[in-house]
Formats: sequence, structure tokens, C-alpha cells
Amino acid sequence: MNSSFIKWRIKRRFLLTGWESSIASLGMTVLGVAALTLCAIGTCFLPSANAQVTAQRLLDSAKEPQNWLMYSGDYGGHRFSALDQINTSNAGALVPKWAYQTMAGGKFETTPLVADGILYGTGQDNRAFALDARSGRPIWQYQRALPADIRPCCGRVNRGLAILRDKVFLGTLDSHVIALDAKTGNVAWDVTAVDYRGGYSITLAPLVIKNLVIIGVSGGEYGIRGFIDAYDTATGERKWRFHTTPGPGEPGH
Repeated sequence: MNSSFIKWRIKRRFLLTGWESSIASLGMTVLGVAALTLCAIGTCFLPSANAQVTAQRLLDSAKEPQNWLMYSGDYGGHRFSALDQINTSNAGALVPKWAYQTMAGGKFETTPLVADGILYGTGQDNRAFALDARSGRPIWQYQRALPADIRPCCGRVNRGLAILRDKVFLGTLDSHVIALDAKTGNVAWDVTAVDYRGGYSITLAPLVIKNLVIIGVSGGEYGIRGFIDAYDTATGERKWRFHTTPGPGEPGH
């Protein structure tokens, strides 16, 4: 199987050799060829839906190279993994171990999270899912229905989730921020950030800091006024909003 064929298939599905492979994606290329790795004896842990990702674990995420707990790997945004199973001596021997169909018919831009043997990812059209990262077995799948008049500028994509304790957090194309139960995929809370009909959408992965989930909006192509929101991770209550451009009557407008 040559590399160009692998890259073509990865646009539409995960091709992994074990649960460490998703960790090795590094957020640099979404499940690129380098993300296909080997699962050495003694390093593949059984999935544990009972384990929880605390704020302290997020802060110390670099100490858990077997996990990938946030979009860029750590708060420094280094996108670097200390894992060394893939190297120049064995990269040519990588083969697919399992595949999961993400239902992405076009662009696929997610960076998956891996927490204690569970892989959490997103797909097109407001989809999210959790898989047993060792076997590829689906644990749950979620999709929020899209309004018929949705009009994101640059594809119906999503770049990933954030995780804290018993929840994962998702931004949607119709500008909702949603908390899902990490074990079941059931909706814990769902808030509307802004009316999508004004040209807004959310495609980026949220960022959790302490007890806040922080997320921004897309839509500059439609002349929106951008902003960044912070929501209480437990309740979904919005704590603050920072506009990235000045409003009427403000300096620089």
C-alpha cells in the first residue's frame, strides 16, 4: 500500500494500528501517514471510560505521552509527542489495524483526543464520536441536526473536541456549544452562542482552562463581528465574551 493511497483513504476514515496511533497524530496532520503506529507490548492500555480528565491532568498533559488531551497536545501548543515508536527504521512497515468510517464526504479536519484508551473525534455536519482506540469499536456517536439554511463559508468541517472530567465539548456549524457525556454521548447541556443566520458558525476545537470552556466563532467572510466566549463547563452558563474587533462607538471601529 503506497503512501498516496493511504493519504487518500485517510480523508474519509481513520486508518490506525492501535490506540497509540491516534496519539501520534500530533495535531500536525490530521491522522496522516505518520499517525499509523505500532502497539508495542506493555504500552497498550485497556480503555477506561471511568477515568476522568481533570484540570490538573490538562495542565500536566506533557507527562502523559500515551494520551492526547487537547487539540494541540498541551497549553503551549507544541503539538509534540514524546512517543518514539515510529521512527525512520519502522515507518515503512506500518499497516492499517482498523478503520472507522467518519461519513466525511469532503474535507476532514479533526484532531482526535485520546484519554485513557478512548478516542474522541468529530466529523462533518455536527458529528462527534467515541471509539475504543485499541480496536476501533464505536462506543457512541452523536449528531446535531443541521438547519436547511446553514451556509458555512469553507466546508462543513469541525476541528475537534475538548474534554474535562465527565464531559466533552463541541462547537457546531449552527453556532451552538454543546457538552456531551463522555461515557454515553448524551447531551449534558446545549447553548446557542449566536444566531447562525447572521453568517456565524463554529468550526474550531474548544479549549478548556480550569472550569471554563473557551471557544470562538467563524464567519469573517460574511463580515461578522468576531468574538471569543467562555462557558461554565458544568452548566453551560456564559461567563464572558471578548469581541475581537471594535463595535460602533468604540475606538478603531
